[in-house]
Order: sequence, then structure tokens, then C-alpha cells
Amino acid sequence: MDAVAVVRIGVLVPLTRPGWVEAGQHLLAGMELGADSVNGGGGIGGRPLELVVRDTAADPGRAEAAVDELAGLGVAALAGEYHSVVARAAAARADALGLPFLCSSAVLDALTERPTDRVARLSPPQSHGWRVYADFLLDAGHHHIAVATQQSVYWASGVRILRDHLAARGGTVVELDVRGHSPTALCDKLAEQRATALLLLVGSPDPAVPIVRAVRRDRRLARVLVGAPAGQPEFPSWGTLLGDGGAGIPFLRYLPEELGPLGVQVEAGLHERLGRPPSFVAYEGYDAVAVLAALLGEYGADRARIAGAWPDVTVEGTRGTIRFGRTVGISVWQWAGAPVQVVDRDPESPDRFRVLRSWRRGQDGQDR
Repeated sequence: MDAVAVVRIGVLVPLTRPGWVEAGQHLLAGMELGADSVNGGGGIGGRPLELVVRDTAADPGRAEAAVDELAGLGVAALAGEYHSVVARAAAARADALGLPFLCSSAVLDALTERPTDRVARLSPPQSHGWRVYADFLLDAGHHHIAVATQQSVYWASGVRILRDHLAARGGTVVELDVRGHSPTALCDKLAEQRATALLLLVGSPDPAVPIVRAVRRDRRLARVLVGAPAGQPEFPSWGTLLGDGGAGIPFLRYLPEELGPLGVQVEAGLHERLGRPPSFVAYEGYDAVAVLAALLGEYGADRARIAGAWPDVTVEGTRGTIRFGRTVGISVWQWAGAPVQVVDRDPESPDRFRVLRSWRRGQDGQDR
């Protein structure tokens, strides 16, 4: 296509290992469906919307290089990324270049080191979603929690959020570092701690899947709840690898209890595109394109005008009405109304999800 005849959005997604490829595929499917919807409705002021896709492979350096390249190609804005550490690198580079970036899926609170008008986010910050998860644990009677951890800013942030929130309510958190410990050795340590829940703050499929297998085999741990706040069981590969052993593991996802008309329509389109039920990440991708298309339609491809308009845009997304504002402790424009659920795969039917806890913010600003 002639560069003059199109409006371009740069897209960052993990499509190869060590990135979470399945998440990247769902995110991209949502974005592509969103772009098709925009173009089917006449494009951006009669100009086609084009997605210029770059694979980050969960590599912050590769993401930074992609931002530089996309900025040079003249994209009006950036969207995407699933991995928090990668999104943070992309956000910093986009901010430095004056390129608007709508982060669709990464939750790390400190997405940028300083407040910026150039970056906005759809997914709820980690401090919010993981507190909802911690409240679920407390209400279920779990006050002594163990976490299997890997070295990462994202996992360390998660441990801190859980520890602070649980400690204020009489709970405790003990860390079990997976480095240098086999899954069997980890089970021994877990049995010694007498924790009632083990949270997987580790990558998937490795080492998360081998740890689940070891815990499920260990009779000493038969009553221990296995949890995964980062959402590892969301995708079909989890069930493929673990079978029934992957059920009954609560995790976070960002969907409402019931989709509205647009969400139902998009769900059908995503199912057809993916050949399977879509994850919440696919809806995030669709919503990201919908928001940027609204901004582009109103303000054109001027990067400075787009970056200045985050608080002015209102978009009916697949999961609710999207508006951006400032949130205490968050350095980017934030959709404060993103829905949060704690769900698991039903042990009686692992392909079906059970909603164990839900949170949303009503139009009156009250939490539900």
C-alpha cells in the first residue's frame, strides 16, 4: 500500500519463544479483527488502517529496536505487548521518541519510571488485580501462602503486593525460589512450610507445568491449593499438557461476568479466527485497536495530539466503556474500570471456566 494512502499502527506481540507465543497469537488475532472491523466501516476518514507487526519474543532489547524501527516507518501510534518487562522497555522508548503507546495487556505498575502523557494502558495494574486475588485467598481460608518464584521484576512485584496485602490481614507469604531446586525438592520444602496454598509465580510451560505435576503426585500436599495469579491456565495448552491435573487452579483474567452485544459479536469472530474460544487477551487486542481508531478518527495521525487526548476518549469496548484517567501510584493513563475475575477450570469439565470472584467498577464509580 502507498504510505500516503494508509494510517499505520505499530503492533508489538510475542510470537516466538521464549515469549508466551499462545498469548501473542490471541493478542494479534484480536488486533487484526479490530482492524478488519475499522476497515469494514470505512477506515480512518476513508483511509485504510494497517497494522505493522513486530515480534518481541519477550526480549526487551528487541522490543526497543522494534519501537525505533516502527517510529521511523511513520506509524501514528503503538499498541500491544503481553510481557510486563518487555512492555516497560517499549513504553520507555516510545515515551522518549514521543510516540503514543497503548499497552494492551501488561500489568506491571511501574510501566514507566516517570509520569508520562504518551503511554496509556487497558489492563488493570498488578497492584489492583493481585489484591483482588489475595482477597479471594483470604476469603477461602488461606492465610499461610507459599509462592514458587523466579527472578524477575514482575514476579518480585507480585510477591511484594501479596505479602503487603496479606500481612495487613494476618496472613503470611514465604518464597520458594525454583532456581537450583527440582519440582520434587520444591514439594519437600512446601511440605515443611505447612502452607495451605502454593502460587505459581513462574513461567509457563516451564517450570510451571512440572511443578503442578509434582504437587499433584505428592500425597503430603493433597489439600494444598495450587494457584496461578498470572493466568497460566487461561490458554488451551495448559489443559493439553496437564489434562485433569490442570483444573482447579485459580487464576486472574480480565473479563466481565457477561459480555455485552459487541463482546458477543467479537467473541464469535475471534472463535472463527482462532479455531477455539478466545482468551481475555484477544479481547484486549480488539479493544486496543478500537481505542486507537477512535483517537485517529478524531485527531488524525498527529502523534502529539493523540498523546494529549487519552483523557478525552470514550470507547465502547468488548468488556465495557473505556475511559482513561490518572490512578494513584500509576505513571501512565489507566483504564480504571477494567473487569477482574478469579476463575479456574472446572475439575468436572476442564474446558469450562468457573468464576470464583469478580470485580468491576460501575458507571457511578462504585466497586462491584
